[in-house]
Amino acid sequence: MKISLLLSLLLFSAIAHAAIDAQQFADPALQARYQQLIHELRCPKCQNQNIGDSDAPIASDLRQEVSSLLKDGKTDDEVRDYMESRYGDFVLYRPKVESKTWVLWYGPFAILLMGALALIILVIRLKTAPAEEAPDQQRLNALLNNDSSKEP
Repeated sequence: MKISLLLSLLLFSAIAHAAIDAQQFADPALQARYQQLIHELRCPKCQNQNIGDSDAPIASDLRQEVSSLLKDGKTDDEVRDYMESRYGDFVLYRPKVESKTWVLWYGPFAILLMGALALIILVIRLKTAPAEEAPDQQRLNALLNNDSSKEP
């Protein structure tokens, strides 16, 4: 019983630690560029994983493609452009700043600025507006003034 449990644990641990195919380069600089690129490109299947961490078959194909492009002497920008032309803007974790991505890049800052301006305007209006008494408070004050005038 213990042996079968131990064997099953060993079997499952081997599956859990299955290695994703790693490309090896003779040049350490090329290896570093490869590692950086595979962590910048998004897996089209997994969507929230980069191709370096994904074990999907398409991610393996993309890693192989990045490797062959780097071996062919392509620059990092050329590799990104190739992947973008083939898979669209989605494959890039950081899309280029262009007119169709302005909302993506500048939208959060615009919303933050509008919120800050609205808060400033609200604070200024509250400080400059005269303090008006609520109708109930006015009625209460009138009743209290009438009662205090009747006391001897």
